[in-house]
Amino acid sequence: MKMRKLPQVVIIGRPNVGKSTLFNRLVGKRLALVDDQPGVTRDRRMGEAGLLGLEFEAVDTAGWEDEDAQSLPGRMLAQTQVSLTGADAALFVYDARTGLTPLDEEIARWLREQEVPVVLIANKAEGNAGESGIIEGWSLGMGEPVPVSAEHGEGIADLYTALSPLIAEKAERMQIEAEAEAAIEADRMRAAAEAAAAEGIELEAHDPGAPLALAIVGRPNAGKSTLVNKLLGEDRLLTGPEAGITRDSIAIDWDWTEPKSGEQRKIRLIDTAGMRKRSKVVDKLEKLSVADGLRAVDYAEVVVLLLDATRGLEVQDLKIANKVIEEGRALMIAINKWDVAEDTSALFNGVRAALDDGLSQLKGVPLLAVSAVTGKGLDQMLSAAFDLREAWSRRVSTSGLNRWFEHALNMNPPPAPGGRRIKLRYITQVGTRPPRFVIFGTRLDDLPASYERYLVNSIRKELDFGAVPVRITLKSAKNPFD
Repeated sequence: MKMRKLPQVVIIGRPNVGKSTLFNRLVGKRLALVDDQPGVTRDRRMGEAGLLGLEFEAVDTAGWEDEDAQSLPGRMLAQTQVSLTGADAALFVYDARTGLTPLDEEIARWLREQEVPVVLIANKAEGNAGESGIIEGWSLGMGEPVPVSAEHGEGIADLYTALSPLIAEKAERMQIEAEAEAAIEADRMRAAAEAAAAEGIELEAHDPGAPLALAIVGRPNAGKSTLVNKLLGEDRLLTGPEAGITRDSIAIDWDWTEPKSGEQRKIRLIDTAGMRKRSKVVDKLEKLSVADGLRAVDYAEVVVLLLDATRGLEVQDLKIANKVIEEGRALMIAINKWDVAEDTSALFNGVRAALDDGLSQLKGVPLLAVSAVTGKGLDQMLSAAFDLREAWSRRVSTSGLNRWFEHALNMNPPPAPGGRRIKLRYITQVGTRPPRFVIFGTRLDDLPASYERYLVNSIRKELDFGAVPVRITLKSAKNPFD
């Protein structure tokens, strides 16, 4: 696992006391889904937080519920309890308007048995309605309650005063270590740039050593969270037979050891909620979850679309894949549950053919067979993901691009509709991630879409971009007499 660079502060409390609202307030953005109904949060979500200059890693947790250990709420409770392992402090949140409940007292008893220091937070304390609840908090024997309103941002200074003595010294020490590590990395990048300049090479702004942003998407119950847990080697995400357990998109920084080279590769794994057909998504929370998953695709570099081997490829899978391609992300398909699949050869070939037919604009998308239970194919999947990112980030030299352009036009000249030639004069690459090119010429409005597809496919094949989205823009040269 990735080493932490900030002290960790875990937010704990029963459902609907405002833990996610407080988390969003501390991290300064709406990372966690928030709704009036209880039990929205299910998996731990982490984010870099700031409190009047005090920096730390905040951890949002599922609401504490007293249920059977094998039930979904019971498994959520186990995840919450595990979150305290290795934490530097905890924020125990209760609802000042409702006052203390037996469940609050149970949580307090458990926290007193732990070695982690606790700050007691009386949330929803704005106005006079929370005064009696604030006083009640003293009975928990956890010191003076800190009255706050996470929704309105009140009480933040008091929260800083209570939390700072617990983590400020460690935060300062970890900050010094992080700055030293950043300075070493900056020296490495500077040396690489100087060496490249001496060779006449222009480096891309993208750092190949940066973490790979890898999102796992798919329909509900395809095994996305189970796959992430298998990669991490721990039960980091909540799983179970129920469909739609995951609601938030959860990002986890992780170091993967490449089996062949033994090299440590940094990855940011992003687990997302299952995406059903739009017509079936009627619940407000599910709509929020799907929207959160689509935002995760926007910020990913490579997206793994996970299929269920027991169900094969469905129309909804193709819709998700098309959405990924439209956003310009590098896409790969993994067929999960391979350990229980039947007639695997026919299944694989059938999915391959259906993909080539359904994703005609991007043929040859990588297809792998994996098992989140046994670990089959997971290393190959990660290795292929890094290769995809490299192609997605590639910039072609000007000379190489011109050679390809001349060859492509000679092999298949542009058509001449109505007897008037379409002239393609030159091409330039204007961006990467995804690769983007502009072609200049005349009468480009008459260029058939089929010829544009020919150019895109030729770029992928001849310039080694593989199955990544390639964008071509046609631009007519300006008439100097206009």
